[in-house]
Amino acid sequence: MKRRNFVQGSVLAGASLLTTGVLKAATLTGCADPGKNAAAVATGDKPFNLNYGIHDGMFKSHAGDDFIDQIKFAYDKGFRAIEDNGMSGRPADQQKKIGETLARLGMAMGVFVQPGLGNDSNMLATGKADQVEKFIASCREAVEVAKRVGSKLVTVVPGDFARNLPIGVQTGNVIEAIKKGTAVLEPHGIIMVLEPLSDNPDLFLRTPDQAYAICKAVGSPSCKILYDMYHVQRNQGNIIPTLDLVFDEIGYYQVGDNPGRKEPGTGEMNYKNIFKHIYSKGYKGVVGMEHGTAGAGKEGELALIKAYREADSFM
Repeated sequence: MKRRNFVQGSVLAGASLLTTGVLKAATLTGCADPGKNAAAVATGDKPFNLNYGIHDGMFKSHAGDDFIDQIKFAYDKGFRAIEDNGMSGRPADQQKKIGETLARLGMAMGVFVQPGLGNDSNMLATGKADQVEKFIASCREAVEVAKRVGSKLVTVVPGDFARNLPIGVQTGNVIEAIKKGTAVLEPHGIIMVLEPLSDNPDLFLRTPDQAYAICKAVGSPSCKILYDMYHVQRNQGNIIPTLDLVFDEIGYYQVGDNPGRKEPGTGEMNYKNIFKHIYSKGYKGVVGMEHGTAGAGKEGELALIKAYREADSFM
């Protein structure tokens, strides 16, 4: 299906595309109009300039182990989104409760990892039929999870290199598999975001330009880049110029300072400048907080919130 003819549905609101090709997360992920929640906002801290998405466990010292209670605590602190890599592994009734909570608060659901896929558990680069079939089945499962939680974004990692094949053949195999996956997701307005990683040298997808070439070859609005700045910094650095080069294919961002993969301000990256740049580009989607907390307990959680307030003070 041609991009200009692609009309996305939405679980919580109608999704659309910016003219650059970057997805409007205010509609894509279910972000409500802040004005509709003005009374609720008045009782808590003001929302951030960017839509940072917390994950399970980030505020358990304040809110307890229940993720829904953590979501409510985060809302009171000004956060308006979540992400949850393990969402597909939660019971269906819990997924629904999380989705209902987000809808009631007017919060967005960011990414979850596509069911049954791990960093090195799928081998799309091999081109083997069983791997492709496994991937397509996971796309079908992702549609059902997305419906329950109100998400339009799923994380996909192609897996490891197939060292016995030329790199061009491996790339072609990944492209063909992704095309088949987007054929499943596209009618539901769901986008797989391909994540370049730095975890080990065996992983096939490592740089944003590599993901960019795959997205262009696939040619579907259901295939975008997950720009995880922690991994980009580790693999090549040059965060802002690299971001600009691939911007029209970025569907999602994730944060983590380096070294250590903790909150902004704990490492070498200038997140205030990076966030300002993302904001100036017009991105209004979720920025996933995929990192740990430098400090322990309630003090560590409050320090994390303070770090985001500082990095977000670019206006």
